[in-house]
Amino acid sequence: MTSSRASRLFSASAAIRGAGAPLDATKLKVQNHSTPSQPRANDELVFGKTFTDHMLTIEWTKQNGWGTPEIKPYGNLSLDPAACVFHYAFELFEGLKAYRSRDDKITMFRPDKNMERMNKSAARICLPTFDSDELIALMGKLIEQDKHLVPQGEGYSLYVRPTMIGTTAALGVGTPDRALLYVITSPVGPYFKSGFKAVKLLATDNATRAWPGGVGDKKLGANYAPCILPQLKAAEKGYQQNLWLFGPEKYITEVGTMNVFFVLKDNATGKKELVTAPLDGTILEGVTRDSILTLARENLDPKEWEVNERYLSINEVAERARKGELVEAFGAGTAAVVSPIKEIGWQDENIDVPLQPGKQAGKLTEQIANWIADIQYGRQPHGNWSRVVANLK
Repeated sequence: MTSSRASRLFSASAAIRGAGAPLDATKLKVQNHSTPSQPRANDELVFGKTFTDHMLTIEWTKQNGWGTPEIKPYGNLSLDPAACVFHYAFELFEGLKAYRSRDDKITMFRPDKNMERMNKSAARICLPTFDSDELIALMGKLIEQDKHLVPQGEGYSLYVRPTMIGTTAALGVGTPDRALLYVITSPVGPYFKSGFKAVKLLATDNATRAWPGGVGDKKLGANYAPCILPQLKAAEKGYQQNLWLFGPEKYITEVGTMNVFFVLKDNATGKKELVTAPLDGTILEGVTRDSILTLARENLDPKEWEVNERYLSINEVAERARKGELVEAFGAGTAAVVSPIKEIGWQDENIDVPLQPGKQAGKLTEQIANWIADIQYGRQPHGNWSRVVANLK
């Protein structure tokens, strides 16, 4: 997004937010669950199926602004059947994680980046924006309320899902004058049941995930439902996910619901390249993506490596594979963190992606996964990427 376009959107959002009360974490009210639940065993944690005892809700109206934040027992929402979220997709969400560190603290990983993106999504669909630090503080209080349910162990965490919906009860298409922001949390293990294992992708050009001038760079629910049918068709052919292509050039954009990276090597010079698609408005501004690029630029020897954000076509990948210059590939996102790729189906052929002998990932893929895990679990601090929200001692 250009700075001028972003400023126009935020100016419009400020008008939507109106002159009402700002989001204020100091006004929080807490209603405790009468019967706290017990932590489940790690092997019982199916991703996104188990939830903690409490949730956070904050209502907004154009007239009064943000209302009183409430932490209360997890439960159903009551909405008018005419609420605009049901009819016109006024809905956005975020996904981030909290981790148990080795010194008995619970930390959130880079929540400021998620809040920045959430505000961009809200501005784009005319829902109210908010002060990021206030919502981070409220999410911290919610996590602290159920801190005993944050799972322990490598690969386990608390998934945090902030969501905002338009609740105006009217069938006319227009700017919502009421909204609900709520946060739920879910103890999770690995996103894929198979764990850290390489997956097979189907390069897909008969369906388009996002397009220039659209909202592919926003976390809107409306971006996800249309992708399920192509995923089912890919699964019928034995592939776990779609590798989304765009345009006559067949540029690679994302994989499933994640950003995607490729490692290439120039046989003539021996120099290697880590490459991912540029942020041109069609690519989600992934927090894990940004983290990987930052860590790669900090840790990889520039004499041996280039780290680039550029357009990469499936035809280039196929050609580089034929020349023995495709080294590895992986997806990256909050849920799975890093997901290695072993094969790409394209034009009735398979592009094989090398893996380390006896392993399920390439060398750099494995290294990046370890870099990020070391930060998330508190073994290797990195600036202000981990924000402490609770102490377990």
